[in-house]
Amino acid sequence: MDIQEITKFALNNIIPILAGLGVIAVILLALLINLYMKVSYMKKRYRKMMTGADGANLERMLIGHLNEIQAVSEENAAIKRENERLDGLLQLAITRVGVVRFRAFDDMGSDLSYAVALLDSYNDGVILTSIFGREDSRSYVKPVEKGQSTYQLMPEEQQALDEAMRKGASA
Repeated sequence: MDIQEITKFALNNIIPILAGLGVIAVILLALLINLYMKVSYMKKRYRKMMTGADGANLERMLIGHLNEIQAVSEENAAIKRENERLDGLLQLAITRVGVVRFRAFDDMGSDLSYAVALLDSYNDGVILTSIFGREDSRSYVKPVEKGQSTYQLMPEEQQALDEAMRKGASA
């Protein structure tokens, strides 16, 4: 096929060729309009997303939220440090108490004498003892280190100490 035959064929079929090209142009125009509408819709959504409810843009909002997160994180770290400090202090606080009331003398009618063991979490502390007599009352303090006293303990004092240490074991 040479060029003259192609030219003759095109001239003889010009109407159907132009009609086909017109249909293709209309289809392309429809696709172009469809794409334009989608891009326009996406632009509106993008603008809406990039602008917050109060008019601030998304970037400023995100930076603000990141700053708030950083502040909360720092506050959380400070709270953790304070909690650890308080835990250390609490280890030294009196948290275990044992109380025993007893009658020191057979001729006394009530359990007016007592022994109180006051211990921290390391079982260090004191035992307070008060012995109530007919004519006087006497008080004693005995130190306790790691659950032991360097002084001889009365059975009631040992009972108060054991009670305080049991309370710590179950806590």
